[in-house]
Amino acid sequence: MTPQEMIEKALGLSTADDTVVIVDEESSANLRFAGNTLTTNGVSRSARITVISVAGRGVGVVSRSAVRPDQLEDIVAAADHAAEDAQPSEDARPLLDGGHSGDWDAPADATSIEVFGSFAPALGEAFAAAEAGGRRLYGFAEHTVTTTFVGASTGTRLRHTQPTGRLELNAKSPDMKRSAWTGVATRDFSDVDVAALDSLLARRLEWAKNRIDLPAGRYETLLPPTAVADLMIYLYWTAGARDAMEGRTVFSKPGGGTRVGETLSPFPVRLYSDPAAPGIECAPFVVAHASRRESSVFDNGLPLASTDWITGGALANLLQTRYSSELTALPVTPQIDNLIMQGPEGGRSLEEMIASTERGLLLTCLWYIREVDPQTLLLTGLTRDGVYLVENGEVVGEVNNFRFNESPVDLLRRLTEVGAAEQTLPREWNDYFTRTVMPPIRVPDFNMSTVSQAS
Repeated sequence: MTPQEMIEKALGLSTADDTVVIVDEESSANLRFAGNTLTTNGVSRSARITVISVAGRGVGVVSRSAVRPDQLEDIVAAADHAAEDAQPSEDARPLLDGGHSGDWDAPADATSIEVFGSFAPALGEAFAAAEAGGRRLYGFAEHTVTTTFVGASTGTRLRHTQPTGRLELNAKSPDMKRSAWTGVATRDFSDVDVAALDSLLARRLEWAKNRIDLPAGRYETLLPPTAVADLMIYLYWTAGARDAMEGRTVFSKPGGGTRVGETLSPFPVRLYSDPAAPGIECAPFVVAHASRRESSVFDNGLPLASTDWITGGALANLLQTRYSSELTALPVTPQIDNLIMQGPEGGRSLEEMIASTERGLLLTCLWYIREVDPQTLLLTGLTRDGVYLVENGEVVGEVNNFRFNESPVDLLRRLTEVGAAEQTLPREWNDYFTRTVMPPIRVPDFNMSTVSQAS
């Protein structure tokens, strides 16, 4: 059965008051490599169906992978029974008629190993250059295409095709004592410049030949877009309006309410999401497989539009469902699957920021980030694959790794420079969130709390 046929059959089988059926068709292709040699490659396909049944205010959700047509009746019946037995859902609202996609009847899109048609030869050339330069390249390239179909008993028939590509590239010296990382996000690998990435890593390995030990402390620090993405994504994930209203987070207002409208940064920083942002396009409607504090199955099909989370340095919106919007008296602003941060126009590149640094650290990427205190959004984590000392506008060597303790919200308050934004790949969170555009930033006193023995 096609995804559309499966949805129509499931809707017809359901005896619930209302039903939403979501089918996700996914295909994936990958290349993996180590020591300047391609090790594995492969393609895979998968499908998953989620049936959401509504009985009164009760909800039942059943999700299964690789479902045969003869199994569908049992899955729908299980969701219907779960809805009948469920306690009333606090977020229950009338289901939406989200409209009808013009390409609803088209087959699900797919990727194949051919997506690497121009990338793979370029990767081979990078292997040869790395071998000649005395370094080893490790990493993987992955491309996934997910087509999501959403159908509801109210008439909603929506679909979205999401291509997601990422490349992680790690270079090491022959003795494995020096290491550098970079990565990129892409929709189709046609825009990936492997030679430029390899050149960047070669330069960083050269920097690392001079080892400098530094103590823990606060240092002026330059964070490139990938590190900024990891911090801002965590800020975004914790920006739930309901949690803020209940006094649980850094976005809670002392005495009650939220900090919406409060200035967070002296810079006119803008943090926003836009489903139509070029290069990082994402679903223009809500797809909710389950209800959580920041999402609701009753909002499936709700249109999404460009939404400012921070504008002019002030907190503008928090993540909202229709239900939480009624609790907070704030606009309905659901989560969107991309994130963009911009500073004032005319921001400099990371290279220009390095050239103007008298003394500071260049912190290339973060690792193992964990939350310490939700009330301040204090995070801890490790540096990895290259922390460099900059003196008089030049990188003079690699320093030891650190454990850091910082809050991305407090960092916004302490910014002294925001550079030019560019599409980037977060290091820590790229398994879950790849569509980001971020600037490099300068912080005068980034807290390297302890020296780490990690290498």
